[in-house]
Amino acid sequence: MNWGFDDEPLSVAVHEPANAPLAPASIPRHPRRSCDCLRMLDTVTVLTKGGLVLWSKAYSPSVPTVQSRNPVDSLVRRVLIEDLASANPEQGYSKDSYQVKWTFGNEVGLIFVIVYQKILQLAYIDELLEAFKRLFCSLFDAKIRDPDALHSYAEFEQKFDTLLGALEAEDAQKSKRKAPRKFEDTKGYQNTLAAQASGEKAATPDATTAGAGTAPLSEADKLDEKLQALGLGKRSGGKKGTSGGGRKTPQKGPSRSGSSTSLDSSPRSEPKAQRSWVGGVASTVAATGGALDYSDSAASDAAIPSQELIGAHLGSRGHDGLYDAAEMDARESDDDEDDDASAVTATPQKSGGIFSFFQNLTAAKTLTREDLDPMMAKLREDMINKNVASDVADHLCASVTESLTGTKIGKFSSLMKAIKQNLEPSLRKILTPKTSTDLLRDILAAQAANRPYTIAFVGVNGVGKSTNLSKICFWLLQNDLKVLIAACDTFRSGAVEQLRVHVRNLGAVHPGATVELFDRGYGKDPAGIAKDAVSHAAKNGFDVVLIDTAGRMQDNEPLMRALAKLVTVNNPDKIIFVGEALVGNEAVDQLTKFNQALKDFSGVRNPRQIDGIVLSKFDTIDDKVGAALSMTYTTGQPIFFVGTGQTYTDLRRMNVRSIVNSLLAK
Repeated sequence: MNWGFDDEPLSVAVHEPANAPLAPASIPRHPRRSCDCLRMLDTVTVLTKGGLVLWSKAYSPSVPTVQSRNPVDSLVRRVLIEDLASANPEQGYSKDSYQVKWTFGNEVGLIFVIVYQKILQLAYIDELLEAFKRLFCSLFDAKIRDPDALHSYAEFEQKFDTLLGALEAEDAQKSKRKAPRKFEDTKGYQNTLAAQASGEKAATPDATTAGAGTAPLSEADKLDEKLQALGLGKRSGGKKGTSGGGRKTPQKGPSRSGSSTSLDSSPRSEPKAQRSWVGGVASTVAATGGALDYSDSAASDAAIPSQELIGAHLGSRGHDGLYDAAEMDARESDDDEDDDASAVTATPQKSGGIFSFFQNLTAAKTLTREDLDPMMAKLREDMINKNVASDVADHLCASVTESLTGTKIGKFSSLMKAIKQNLEPSLRKILTPKTSTDLLRDILAAQAANRPYTIAFVGVNGVGKSTNLSKICFWLLQNDLKVLIAACDTFRSGAVEQLRVHVRNLGAVHPGATVELFDRGYGKDPAGIAKDAVSHAAKNGFDVVLIDTAGRMQDNEPLMRALAKLVTVNNPDKIIFVGEALVGNEAVDQLTKFNQALKDFSGVRNPRQIDGIVLSKFDTIDDKVGAALSMTYTTGQPIFFVGTGQTYTDLRRMNVRSIVNSLLAK
């Protein structure tokens, strides 16, 4: 949509009668009249996707006209322009005490908006909104499509009042207490002899009436019938009874048999020989255990050859001489394949992926929600299979449905392209960072202020916090920065020794570089160790302090309290969450609960939150890149790096285009 806005306050233009000048203004107010005293709505509005108000009516004089508080202005700015992730047409959008519901008339480029008090539970609001759209479009189709003149729609006010009154009366009738059911209408009556006798008579119809039943009307047809009964519209000529009335019974999968493979119960003739690895070659040794005893060996202190620590994907240096990590490999889009498949074949092709389901739709028609619902269900399923969290998939499907409803398609290739064109901007908007990801700029600013820049790494157990910390340390050393690693994981056995090995290897890779380990052993307070490390770094001229924390599950309250204490006491410049690329919905749960714990247990007025994400094990997921989308959607924070291997150079910058192409791949 081209809303034509800049940094100035948003306003929408009110559509006046023909030949009247247009001037920017807020949604107009009309004084409540006596006949409207029972109306539960506040404002109804019809506006174009360009921001021009064609028709509007206010039932309440209390709707604010200040642009920052007006619910319609807020809807346009926060939802339609900024694409607020938490708002969708089905759930509506809340602004102060108002609830806003809207729907798109894509075939004519209009938006229909209804505003009412949030405290009211109006069961008929969705039906009213759809009837509102259908009635307006059917009555003024010629005027809407006329680009050469500005028309007046004042005569619609009376028709809308008639529609609103009818739906309110119908809702009031439904809400009345129903009378007790007759015995003939209960399930108990169905088991009596009288019910069975009457059922047998009803089961033998005349030959002339057999098969004369019709399928139930669709929701759109029912709505047209209601408008026609009110004298407000005419039937659109939709077909009745095109869909079967019966439900398909799901096919049950084959039951598992209880048989199992028989095991050889005979005793082994000789014990299994132990296996040892010498120079990368497997060999068997006697089961004495002596070959596995390295306690007297000096091999544990031997440094690993530097060529084994450096991978093939080194970064590059820019014009300013700063080293930057390489970008993740780009995946090509399938646009070229779509162009080659533009012809519709008579035999359906069997292929997997998100868009293979859509190739069965070949007839040119105007898309409706009924057409798109099964497609969106398939799209949602495929996105979840690619590790996209369910609420993210629901938001994207709802966005695509609203954009495509009312549009015309000619063949399956055009539908595939239309879905891609509507889905890709939403994916890019979620993945594109809203804050700066230039850590080097922030580090150099802290260096100019003569203080160390602190980064805390948090996450659940086993996701690779220490490994990715060492990769980021390598990246910092490449930029000639002095790094101090604070060993604040005082719980896991071997955590301090693991960091000590990384410090030794990084020193071997960068001879002359300054990288040290600050530790106080096990069983100490992590917050105190981090504070001492920052003081040590400030006194000894270190540029960056990397704080390694213990892995903890998001539901472990004592450990989450300890993490919140570490963050509150030390106030690191960045809090980076390290998560696995293998998880989908679990990533949303982890991030949400880590953020909530930092908020609940910090004890300060403005608690810190997670500032960015590092995704580990990204080389193991192929095209299942949904975790990147889910994590960014949940926190609104950027992904700084992705881990793609075991060497220090296997740290890449995220490529938004590659993520999008992987999600849209066939």
